[in-house]
Amino acid sequence: MASQLLRRFLGRRSSQVSSLSDLRTFSSVSTPIRATLFPGDGIGPEIADSVKQVFSAAEVPIEWEEHYVGDTIDPRTQSFLTWESLESVRRNGVGLKGPMATPIGKDLITIRENTEGEYSGLEHQVVRGVVESLKIITRQASLRVAEYAFHYAKTHGRERVSAIHKANIMQKTDGLFLKCCREVAEKYPEITYEEVVIDNCCMMLVKNPALFDVLVMPNLYGDIISDLCAGLVGGLGLTPSCNIGEGGIALAEAVHGSAPDIAGKNLANPTALLLSAVTMLRHLELNDKAEQIQNAILNTVAEGKYRTADLGGSSSTSDFTKAICDHL
Repeated sequence: MASQLLRRFLGRRSSQVSSLSDLRTFSSVSTPIRATLFPGDGIGPEIADSVKQVFSAAEVPIEWEEHYVGDTIDPRTQSFLTWESLESVRRNGVGLKGPMATPIGKDLITIRENTEGEYSGLEHQVVRGVVESLKIITRQASLRVAEYAFHYAKTHGRERVSAIHKANIMQKTDGLFLKCCREVAEKYPEITYEEVVIDNCCMMLVKNPALFDVLVMPNLYGDIISDLCAGLVGGLGLTPSCNIGEGGIALAEAVHGSAPDIAGKNLANPTALLLSAVTMLRHLELNDKAEQIQNAILNTVAEGKYRTADLGGSSSTSDFTKAICDHL
């Protein structure tokens, strides 16, 4: 509930990983940048502390404004997140979110429309024993996420954008999504555009993920594909994510759960939240710091001396974090 509210707060005009037209520039920083931090719950505070330690060691000019998940539902938000914490994201324009429990070799980029589709929450019972769920696809949201995908591909030297769909069955909804993708693709003739049915895409990703580069898709498919891709590289504990809305508001987050079974035991792998924090730095155009921290993370994992249990090692969260700091 908290994660869904945060994404909606970024605007019903947001997509995961919308237009870059109004992004602020932070390439040269003279004073610290204030960013909202939601440590989350479960293992969240432990891995958030890893991020703070690494940022401090790398001398990243970030000043964290921390907000915690409450233990009662705020009636203004219908969530454990308070209105003040949501306002912090709006005011700062950038934030990092740790996992929150719900009261969720080849460099692939998955870009997911994150506000509608089957997750619009429009369900009802028609008659006893029969329920109906509505899938919402709009031209506005589809154009926005398609535009972002092609813009991302162009600015990051990517050569191919694949639109993932099931328009052979859902001809109206996914048909509209594809129509919008084709419209945007015409403006980027230098980028190869293709359309792949969702089930075939899953098979191709497992067999040969190198066939893909940038994937763009509606909400539900993005939820499925992003987890599949995470599995290809070792799991959700290694996978970064960022929600980007219009006006430059960005909320990076680790997409794994809060793992209450290991919370407080100094066992959590902070890599996903760290790499999400790196994504936040790139959004702020602090690319040198982002590269420095990312390389330290990758070198620590590749070295193999310090790895958490999910990576086949026996290191604690603090030991793994210290090893990353030592590689800076």
